[in-house]
Amino acid sequence: MAVATVSSKNQIVIPKEAREALHAKPGDKLLVVVEGDIVYLVPRPKSHLKALGGLFKGVYPPGYLEEERKNWK
Repeated sequence: MAVATVSSKNQIVIPKEAREALHAKPGDKLLVVVEGDIVYLVPRPKSHLKALGGLFKGVYPPGYLEEERKNWK
């Protein structure tokens, strides 16, 4: 397990094994997700639309959306 130290400027260096796992390069943006006392680093998607695509697949029962769309007309 790698260790990162917080500097006097509140900065950290992401350990090499974490950078490699994230495929992070200098200049890349990472999302910082905080859940309670756990912090996740996630590569920022190049397209948020593509990252969210298919997120709700299977939420509605088969045929439900088609019936709703018929009611719009």
